[in-house]
Formats: sequence, C-alpha cells, structure tokens
Amino acid sequence: MSLENFNKNLNKYAELITKVGVNVQKGQTIVLNISVEQAPLARLITASAYALGAAEVVVQWSDDTIQREFLAHAQTERLTEVPQYKVDQADDWVEKGASRISVVSADPSALAGIDSSRIASYQAAVGKAMINLRKASQANKISWTVVAAASPAWAKQVFPKLDEEEATDALWDQIFKTTRIYEEDPIKAWQTHDETLRTKAEYLNEEQFDALHYTAPGTDLTIGLPKNHNWEGAGSFNSRGEEFMANMPTEEVFTAPDSRRINGYISSTKPLSYAGTIISGMKFTFENGKVTDFSAEQGQEVLASLLDIDEGARSLGEVALVPHHSPISSSGIIFFNTLFDENASNHLALGSAYAFSLNGGTEMSEEELAQAGLNRSQTHVDFMVGSGEMSIDGIREDGSRVPIFRNGEWA
Repeated sequence: MSLENFNKNLNKYAELITKVGVNVQKGQTIVLNISVEQAPLARLITASAYALGAAEVVVQWSDDTIQREFLAHAQTERLTEVPQYKVDQADDWVEKGASRISVVSADPSALAGIDSSRIASYQAAVGKAMINLRKASQANKISWTVVAAASPAWAKQVFPKLDEEEATDALWDQIFKTTRIYEEDPIKAWQTHDETLRTKAEYLNEEQFDALHYTAPGTDLTIGLPKNHNWEGAGSFNSRGEEFMANMPTEEVFTAPDSRRINGYISSTKPLSYAGTIISGMKFTFENGKVTDFSAEQGQEVLASLLDIDEGARSLGEVALVPHHSPISSSGIIFFNTLFDENASNHLALGSAYAFSLNGGTEMSEEELAQAGLNRSQTHVDFMVGSGEMSIDGIREDGSRVPIFRNGEWA
C-alpha cells in the first residue's frame, strides 16, 4: 500500500466506524462482518470498540472465493437449510441488542457464471432464517452501519486502466474522501453533514406529500406515500435513543412508499451489483404497486430471481433523494457497489420497507405495517434511477404540486 499516511487514515476510519457508525456504548456486543482480506481493518475496529467499552466483539469472516465454491458445488439441501445454530446465534444478538458493522469489499462479479437459481435459493433460505435480525435492523431496534474497504478485485472493476496496487490505492482514496477521513476532525465533519441532511428531511416531513411524481428519459412514475410517513437523513436513532449512522458514505434522505400506490414506468441509470453479478439497463413497469413487466440489458436472469424471492420483492420499500451533483456523483466514478452508487443518484429499493419510515412503525406488527402500506419482504435491494435530467414533484392531497427536484437537483 503506497497511499500516503494510509495506516494513520485507516486508524481514523476505524474510530469513525465505531464512534459514529454504530456509536459503541459500554457493555455492548458488537458484531463485525468483514472479509478475511480486510484483517488489518478488522483488528483496528475491534481494538477501537473495546477501547470504547464494548463487552465483546464478534467477528464474522467472509471470503469471496470460498463463497463461490460453496454456491457452485455444495449439495442443494445445504444451500436451502440454514443450520439452527446460526439462527440461534443471530437471535442471541437481537436479544443482547448487539450493534452490527458490515464492511463491504466484495468483487462485484465474484459470482458471475454461477447458476442464478442456486444463488436465489440460498439467499431466500438465509433471508428466512435471519428474519428476526432483519426485522430488528429495519425497525432500528439495534444500531447498524454499512461501510466499505478496498479489495484488489473490486478496485480493478472501478479503475480497470490502473494496475492492481494503483487501483486499490485509488479506491481507498475515494473511500477516505467520501467518508471525510481527510478532514481534520472527521467526527465533527459528520455531525455537520448530519445536520444538513436532517434539515431536508424536516422540510419533507412538514409537507407530508401524498405522492411523488418522477419524470426523466425512460421514466414516468408516480409513487404514493403512506400517511404519517417519516423522512430520515444521515443519522438514525435506535430504540435506546442512541444515534448511529446506517451508511457511510451517505448523501440521501429517504422514506417508505405506499406499496399499493405505485404506477408507471422507470429506468435505472447505473449498474447494480447484486448476488455477485452486474445487472444493468433495468426497466420496470408498475401497476397498483407491483412490477408487471421488467427487463435488463445485462443480468436479466438474476433480476428475475430477485423479483421471485417473495411477493414483496415485486414492490418498493424505499424512496431516496440524492442530488445529482453530490460528491460521489461529481467524481464521475461508477463504483459497482450500492453503498456508493446509491449516494450518487436518486434511488428506489425493491423489497421490504424500514418500520421507522412510519411514525410509530417500530411498535407495529408486520400485519399493521402492511395495512399502513409498508412493503414486507425478505429482501431489500436498492437500484439507481436519478440523473441530471430527472424532475420530481411532490403531490399534496388536494392535487397541488410542489417542485422537489429539477434537473437532478433540489428545487
């Protein structure tokens, strides 16, 4: 690694993840999901969490190559049967109120060529088995954060003209820039950013629009919003009232749609890395909240498998607003990673809505959330739809319209 002051900045990054990302409190269990390639960062995060008083740090290692071998060759029943001890472990984390740190660094094409039905079967099984952990995260019962680390395979996808070391340096440089590590005080910089996005969310919450109307080339879509919906930006709060940062970087304000009132068509504007495969050129048609037609220029079979995970996978669980000239978008880089690419573009999510996107939603049952219009599903997959040509109007209950976005920017 030849990036200047890399070790110093990696240490600052680990401290940001623990202090701002999940805001480690004394006596907490911290669960860290991270690749074996990122062991130096894992050690720094672990040390920082213990210094802040964590009771234990549980590291869950992953490896792209081993996962590919498993999905390609394991017996079918092993793909679809999650061992009970893994379910019990996840439920134990929920009971302890554990905070979750997910460090993404996978090769976007790690699973290219693997039978999409095997991948879909495995993901459906894991989604069903880990449902209590997913519900706790989506209701903000626990703190959680998703951050990134540069791997050579991912870096070469982003910077194909550079050699492996140069590409990895370049990707780490972008990660440090977009997470404000180069600021003199990254934590203070994030507090300021949090306040800026919160102001946007507060305006939208005051308006309580009945629907949003999206228009752009290949897009004419109206998305209803549920009554008492809640927009959030940057920081969130868990059930104990502790603030955490679910995504770093983040440039979005977001809420849940009314999954019964989505009509029209929309086109994606950036590639999606999903299940180790690149999906691009996606188009969706919605009628009464459901995908009735879809296509993709690349990854059509994988997209079909995603939509078939369950009934909720064919509707939307999130609407998010990001200005076209956000720092990530202005970089002109396609990261082939949703954590970054969604923060360069307005985006939507197929699958489950977050319970906290409805006032009082975290105390509702699954049935009550569905009755209020929040989509329920085992999956949640963001895809990018924004561009410099997109306009969005907020529609009030009386039918009057208010410009929210014009030419990709806040109006």
